[in-house]
Amino acid sequence: TSSEIKLFADAGLKRNIPVINVNMPNDGGVTGNPFYVILNPTLRTQCEGIYRHLQKYYSLNPIVVFRKKGLLEDRIKTYLDDFSKSTLAVPLKFKYVELIDSFTVNQLRPYLDTTNQTLCLAGSLDENFGKRLVQQLALLKKQKYQCSVMGMPTWDNIKEFNKPEYKGIEIIYSTPFYNAKVDKVSLGITTYFKEIMFARPSDMVFRGYEVTWKYARLLMQYKNDFSSNISNKQNKVFTDYDIQPVLNKQTMTLDYFENKKLYFLKWQDGVLKGVY
Repeated sequence: TSSEIKLFADAGLKRNIPVINVNMPNDGGVTGNPFYVILNPTLRTQCEGIYRHLQKYYSLNPIVVFRKKGLLEDRIKTYLDDFSKSTLAVPLKFKYVELIDSFTVNQLRPYLDTTNQTLCLAGSLDENFGKRLVQQLALLKKQKYQCSVMGMPTWDNIKEFNKPEYKGIEIIYSTPFYNAKVDKVSLGITTYFKEIMFARPSDMVFRGYEVTWKYARLLMQYKNDFSSNISNKQNKVFTDYDIQPVLNKQTMTLDYFENKKLYFLKWQDGVLKGVY
């Protein structure tokens, strides 16, 4: 849990033992700790990755950020605005639109166009907000309004995007963990669970297997020099990791290490098919 992060990280720092945080996208208030590694990127890193993706593929499109009231929503807006100020490329121009929970197509229509493609960004981690936004935009797409929608990393939990009410619109979101589960190792794990445990392995099973394999192998290979090889890209199993140091802007010292690699997946007409 979030409250446990600093407890583990401090113990690792005291004993010079790397602590690999696999699941929580949170720094937990950890600073000045070269033994702490975040594999599931923080919200700031996710927003930065989304911003760069939009710069690369949608810089010429109008971009509307649909959001709701909330502290996390305000933080997302702050991160996006910060990147606009610091980017070396041409900054994106966002139009922010705040919606009530019961919004309909009538609140979205004024910001879309039937001739020009608009990129709609969901500026909220709320999955129900995201699903409602996609539903309403899909209805407008059927009325010839041109739009695509970019979601937050929490959309990786939404499996309903293959249902009919979400069809017709391009749905994009970011995730640090992507496994198509068609490789030999994934098929072996799936078969084992099916034949021995009479169950289907969850995504967390694959993630746990991958991280344990990768870092156990690095530990065996580098032994006491393991902490200097945390960023090593050897022993890939399913996904790529890009472990980078995160510096404290005030002191310019290392706070921790974080995975900066993001995959961008695309739902279209009920099929999850795009990987960028």
